[in-house]
Amino acid sequence: MAEVPEVHIIGQVVGASGFPNHNLFCKWSIHSGAAWKKLAGLREGQTQVDLPQNEEMAYWLHPIDVHFATKGLQGWPKFRFEVWHQDNYGRVDLFSYGFCHIPTTPGMHKIECPTWRPAGTWRDDITQMFLGGGHQLLRDDTVSNVAERIHLKTETMGKVHLEIGVILRRFSKYGIEC
Repeated sequence: MAEVPEVHIIGQVVGASGFPNHNLFCKWSIHSGAAWKKLAGLREGQTQVDLPQNEEMAYWLHPIDVHFATKGLQGWPKFRFEVWHQDNYGRVDLFSYGFCHIPTTPGMHKIECPTWRPAGTWRDDITQMFLGGGHQLLRDDTVSNVAERIHLKTETMGKVHLEIGVILRRFSKYGIEC
């Protein structure tokens, strides 16, 4: 393989704050364009459930370590999140969606990713409270597609907190300043 620019992402999904209920866990994934190839690491994962004692923040401290090579900047990697809630009866419901771009500058970054969920009627909210469940998107790519998401009625939820280091390699060789 010819020497191409590389991006190495190392860090952790720290946790979540600002959610109305606790017992949270997170499913995360990294999505990129066609010019990007994963060299090592995982593109997706899931944290454990955390029931915070202070009820301010759920901590997951879930590691992330992924290495990409690229032939172009289009389709720069981004994180996609699903925050899930486990209730006292063991039922698991999707709480919210979120996405954020991975920084394009090298170094350590603290990121707060806001999340949202599809909004329902008051009847839907009462049904969800007693029976569980909730609204889910039919297509996962709607999360990061602003053109499609603009037509949805949504409500804000909490934030997912990340601490990641970004290492860029061979970008200056191709005339890209870091």
